[in-house]
Amino acid sequence: MSRIAITNVAIFDGSGAEPYQGEVLIEGSRIAEVARAPQRVQRDGARIIDGRGRFLMPGMTEAHTHFSWNDQPSLAAIQFMPPEEHILWCVRVAKRYLEMGWTSAIGAAAAKPRLDVVLRNAINAGECPGPRYLAGSQEITTIGALGDNSLPHMPFAELSFGSVCSGPEEIRRSARTFIKYGVDHLKINLSGEYIAGLPAEMSPFAEDEIAMLASEAKRYGKRVAAHARSSESVKQCVRHGIEMIYHASFADDEALDMLEANKDRHFVAPGIGWLIRTAFNASDYGITPAIAEQMGYKRELEIASESLRKMHQRGIRILPGGDYGFAWMPHGTNANDLQYFVDYIGMTPTQALVSATRLGGEIMQRPHELGMLRPGYLADVVMVDGDPLKDLSLLVDPERIVLVMKDGVVCKETLRQDAETEPLRAKESREAALAH
Repeated sequence: MSRIAITNVAIFDGSGAEPYQGEVLIEGSRIAEVARAPQRVQRDGARIIDGRGRFLMPGMTEAHTHFSWNDQPSLAAIQFMPPEEHILWCVRVAKRYLEMGWTSAIGAAAAKPRLDVVLRNAINAGECPGPRYLAGSQEITTIGALGDNSLPHMPFAELSFGSVCSGPEEIRRSARTFIKYGVDHLKINLSGEYIAGLPAEMSPFAEDEIAMLASEAKRYGKRVAAHARSSESVKQCVRHGIEMIYHASFADDEALDMLEANKDRHFVAPGIGWLIRTAFNASDYGITPAIAEQMGYKRELEIASESLRKMHQRGIRILPGGDYGFAWMPHGTNANDLQYFVDYIGMTPTQALVSATRLGGEIMQRPHELGMLRPGYLADVVMVDGDPLKDLSLLVDPERIVLVMKDGVVCKETLRQDAETEPLRAKESREAALAH
């Protein structure tokens, strides 16, 4: 069993407590010891990595991941990528996430039926590097809603990045098909989206259709995630027990009351970065701030900021991630969400990091072994050159992410070997010194 001692680091353990100077011992895939200076971990037989005062934190969880979004400026460009190239794209992007410190991720929908499942299986089999991943389905949608890209003269399912259904029985068939493929959870589009030419406040599904999806998910032991911008769609999530709520921009007071009353059952991954980047940073791709305002994104951002502040104040769990993978918000820049949480939602930097770490363990359904640096937890560890609590933008700079471990395995290490690591075993070094 491998033993690695990470010494001389400022430890942010994910609990929300202040960082402290200390050491961490990793044995195999798990954390064996955490020591607060001047105490030290047992180093015998361990490889020693000297952090030189750097910041050590748990690996982060991206709660709203679209690996198959291909950094292009349109929904059509995502769907029209051939499947062979598409899975290779997903493999490359998964590696990018891991190297940026995202050691876990929740699939928020794949552009084609099996992309998420195939990628998850390849990561689990050790065939390619990537975060610990829970695979999602395609987006289950209905005629004329978000995800239905067919044309009147071309009614072909292949044109759509969603699974287009109408009526409970078609919902049942779609759900069972994705479950057959091996998804960890199902995704449904319960509201519209401005970039698709649909009002964000529309709620296109009938109650019996949503009830069917929830029933089939429960039958097979699957969770459900929902694209839910409208207030009514948020209420539908609560009524039908849909655990993972994406966006929730227009949640009114009734929706907030319902969420608060059930806050131990739901997670909100608002994807606020999508609103900000689309409103202010998409001019090179034809969406100027004026056009974004005309589309409705500026108004949605203002309303979402207020709604999310209220959610945060009520103790509703809010996590980072959402719709990264467009040209104006490429994969790998996901940690921008953490600063957005501070600026637009009212979190402190510490709370923003907790949302990406400890709450990540909860949404991954492994709260007792993911998201914190504590003995017995899986050794998902990120070392940062600098203090993210003083500058969250460090987490967007790949050069500042100097060490990433997942399950106790070093996935990225850019520390200078000659000066900043001690690959020799500590016990052997001490014995050699005594011999002379």
